[in-house]
Amino acid sequence: MKIGLDLGSRYVKAVFMEDGRLADYRYYDTLAFYREYGRKVDGELVVDYERLGWPLGAPITSTGYGRNLVKLAGGQVIPELRAHTRGAVFQTGMSDFTLLDLGGQDSKVIKVAGGRMVDFRTNDKCAASSGRYLENMAAVLAMDVAALGECRDKPVELSSTCAVFGESELIGQIIEGHPVEHLAAGVNRTIVKRVEPMLRELYSPVIVFTGGVARSQAIRVMLEEALDVQVILPEHPQLNGAIGCTV
Repeated sequence: MKIGLDLGSRYVKAVFMEDGRLADYRYYDTLAFYREYGRKVDGELVVDYERLGWPLGAPITSTGYGRNLVKLAGGQVIPELRAHTRGAVFQTGMSDFTLLDLGGQDSKVIKVAGGRMVDFRTNDKCAASSGRYLENMAAVLAMDVAALGECRDKPVELSSTCAVFGESELIGQIIEGHPVEHLAAGVNRTIVKRVEPMLRELYSPVIVFTGGVARSQAIRVMLEEALDVQVILPEHPQLNGAIGCTV
């Protein structure tokens, strides 16, 4: 049994791999995970595996947003880009593609050739192309994120490239009387516009889409239409980094 841990900004994802297959997985709210199951000792995060109900003595490897904040005591740490590359190769069985990972607070584009990362682009200084942006915009529109992810027709043009100013612009568009569904489509189109330059720089006819945002059907279709590519969603897009820690 191997444990892979992706310490994300919004969720901690844990996977349990046995004999090369995914035996189990779990999600935890990040703040609750640190508060309830971890404590910092000598600069390292000590996790209460017994309280979590995880197998004791199993080797554990971590990666993700949280790895920049704490080192997991007794565990191995691998770079986030490497973990996501490995996870995508394992999940798809492919060796040549461009990986797009849109997480809670950042976005990553990785060019993969021969099963290895050959180039990458990241945007971790702005939340405008992340899950947090979608959550905030869905709240302004009084929609849940799943419903927002189904809207792609007649997108209203939103010019702001800032997650904070984007909320003010969206409120202004609501006052103008635009249908909520068209505004939601505009929000999704904004995500695509933000990542499109990175995807064109590291172009591949096949994009593997991972991260929580990959659950948005509208964004997947908009990516295909904007870039004339095939977008592949692995079975566990949000677990990709954690899976990559175990393979």
